[in-house]
Amino acid sequence: MNPFNPGYFTEHDLKDAGFKAIGTNVHIARNSTIVGLENIEIGSNVRIDGYCSIIAAGRGSLKIGSYIHIGGYCLLSAGDGIQLDDFCGISQGVRIYSRSDDYSGEHLTNPTVPEKYTQVTRGLVKLERHVVVGSGSVILPNVTIGEGSSVGALSLVSMSLDSWGVYFGSPARKLKARSRRLLELEEELKREKG
Repeated sequence: MNPFNPGYFTEHDLKDAGFKAIGTNVHIARNSTIVGLENIEIGSNVRIDGYCSIIAAGRGSLKIGSYIHIGGYCLLSAGDGIQLDDFCGISQGVRIYSRSDDYSGEHLTNPTVPEKYTQVTRGLVKLERHVVVGSGSVILPNVTIGEGSSVGALSLVSMSLDSWGVYFGSPARKLKARSRRLLELEEELKREKG
């Protein structure tokens, strides 16, 4: 193995790793960190690039659909669930949190403190079909990004976003509608694949 290019696990490696479910044509970089394999479902035609950290331990859950790309250096903190539907794209350095501490000062913070002293915000994060999230963006707990929406780089998503919009900013705000032409391309791809 080349130390400068650790490559991707083989399908055989992934089948024996202990995932809850895993499809075909899945490529996961060898230098990724994944915890809670038994709580992770991965569809087909998925690529997870290097230095990603995926945490779904304990009661966590992560469901990744098909035709998904997760760019390098991403964090998916799935303690209360993350779902990525088909054809989603997550650019480099995106952070998705299904749990977040209370930063008001009214409660203690961090996972070493007993739960009765904290006020953790929890909730499923769902990215519906054809969602794309730009580099460096952060998505907070209990958020749904509607089908076909895109989130620009360095955005903060703290509330659910409607379908088929282009969003950007901190907090993310709708700039305009997003084209639905990609639905035609999806159908073309399905016909081509048979």
